Amino acid sequence: MATIGYFLSCEQYTPAGLIEQAKRAEDAGFEALWISDHFHPWNDEQGQSPFVWGVIGALSQVTSLPVSTAVTCPTMRIHPAIIAQAAATAAVQLDGRFVLGVGSGELLNEHIFGDPWPSVGVRLEMLEEAIEVIRLLHRGDEVSHHGEHYEVQEARIYTRTEQPVPIYVSGFGPQAAEFAGRIGDGFCTTMPDAELVKTFRDSGGGDKPVQAGTKVSWDRDADAGLDAAHRLWANEALPGQLAQTLPRPRDFMAASTLVPRDMVAESVACGPDADAHAAQVRQYVEAGVDEIYVQQIGPDLDGFFTSWQQDVLPQFQG
Repeated sequence: MATIGYFLSCEQYTPAGLIEQAKRAEDAGFEALWISDHFHPWNDEQGQSPFVWGVIGALSQVTSLPVSTAVTCPTMRIHPAIIAQAAATAAVQLDGRFVLGVGSGELLNEHIFGDPWPSVGVRLEMLEEAIEVIRLLHRGDEVSHHGEHYEVQEARIYTRTEQPVPIYVSGFGPQAAEFAGRIGDGFCTTMPDAELVKTFRDSGGGDKPVQAGTKVSWDRDADAGLDAAHRLWANEALPGQLAQTLPRPRDFMAASTLVPRDMVAESVACGPDADAHAAQVRQYVEAGVDEIYVQQIGPDLDGFFTSWQQDVLPQFQG
């Protein structure tokens, strides 16, 4: 049976709001937590973007659920040696219940120091080397690494768990899924794509865990739920590589004006129908995803958690 977790959106909620949602998610029967890692929100309507490592520290004090980052980019905005230290500390705080989800990033977050934006192939090279650096440091030995992209000189992480932190790799196309299968301890995605899951498994992923995130907009009024989803998250329906290549929240705001409400309605369950919410999750189960993380977009958190606790989660519990 698939694990159903809750997706904490750092782009949309304050630190206090995220902590409150995590507590409510555990009380409602969600089994794990995903948390996004951004410097900027996707658009100004979302309006938040707290530093994820500070939030994870607070989460460790209020919940017993496992936590995964979805996902951290350890290549440009933060050096992989610092991500290695942050992840090791998070794992200690969470008593080992921590997964470091990583990806090759988006220009939205990674351009802030003015670095050039590399091609996909170069970004994956950088990610592979960054993962190598993190794994070396998580062994606990003193590390000196002289690579193509990163330099580490006589570094050692002292605060760490006995077991290295699992590193799951995100991917949204065949090249990235193959890459994740080759080097990841698991796979992260946001699409109920059975072919992508198969590519990961056939490329070396085997029976390693596959995680996926999805969004719903529970509201007593389905139109109000769709209004919130369209206003806040129309960017998720943008085609091609726009999500990787637009640099500013206001650019996403402009591009999202081209996304019609109907397109958002096709992928986001909006309204109070528990079966519609369950059907959205079931697409991921049928695609072979092991862990599905659900974010509530709309403002009615009371209605969302009550409905999911009573009518949705029981459909996926043995």
